[in-house]
Amino acid sequence: MSKRPRIQIPLETFDYVIELLSLTLLIITWYFVISSYAELPDSIPTRFGIKGEPTEFNSKLILWVLPGLATFIYGLMLVLTKFPHTHNYMVNITENNALKNYRFSIRVLRIVNFLCVLLFLYLTYHIVESAKGASLSLGRMFMPIVIGSSIILPIVLVIYQKKLNKS
Repeated sequence: MSKRPRIQIPLETFDYVIELLSLTLLIITWYFVISSYAELPDSIPTRFGIKGEPTEFNSKLILWVLPGLATFIYGLMLVLTKFPHTHNYMVNITENNALKNYRFSIRVLRIVNFLCVLLFLYLTYHIVESAKGASLSLGRMFMPIVIGSSIILPIVLVIYQKKLNKS
């Protein structure tokens, strides 16, 4: 691998907005767990069937894992945005194309980070509300949406990056 340029990528409005949204969702996740924890039963649903109904129960202590993991992933991706020269690219990075490719890579990380935090918030909400006795299900479309977006998003990003490097 040739030596890639190390440049500072200036943040744009989109970057500030998506980071603020991600951080807000992360704070809401923590707040939701903290404010709900005392009123939860000792055993809460932790696994759900294909239709979204609870199939396994564990100690409510496990609930702290969700915001903890969300925070870890958020922090890790935030750190990764500081080192775009270490990311994988489908093109050779030069001084001429570094800014647009680095910005694209960082944006992808920010969007994925936002989606991860949103997913953890949704799962936390679902588990807490199910533990309180609400008759919720993840919904029939939950798994197809998660799996579909995990397949479609990378394809769309690859196509976009190819277009980005043609210009």
